[in-house]
Amino acid sequence: MKGGVCMNIKKIAYGVASTLIAAPAIALAQFETPSGTNLPAGSLTNIITNGMNFLLIMVGILGVIGFVISGILYLTAAGDEDRIKLGKSALVASITGVIVALVGLVVLGAVKGLLGGASKTF
Repeated sequence: MKGGVCMNIKKIAYGVASTLIAAPAIALAQFETPSGTNLPAGSLTNIITNGMNFLLIMVGILGVIGFVISGILYLTAAGDEDRIKLGKSALVASITGVIVALVGLVVLGAVKGLLGGASKTF
């Protein structure tokens, strides 16, 4: 029993130590890079926003591809109930994916507006 408690304490200590060691790098990552360096100028907020926009675009594209595939499945079912159910479930999954992408885009814009402090509205 003692070994298990000791291992948990070690894991917690390693987690706290690594967080404290990484804290300065994380805190400084939010600032713009100096103009004298050859590093790309961008803040942590811009990097995260660009990454999220890329992921949301991919989800939207996959949703549209899902619409096409589900339509093909539904049209080629030829009265087979299992294939009709498969086409309908694929359509529901595609609609859900597109809705999630649109909600994510709205949430991303709202969070960026709130954290940016440029305006008091979304």
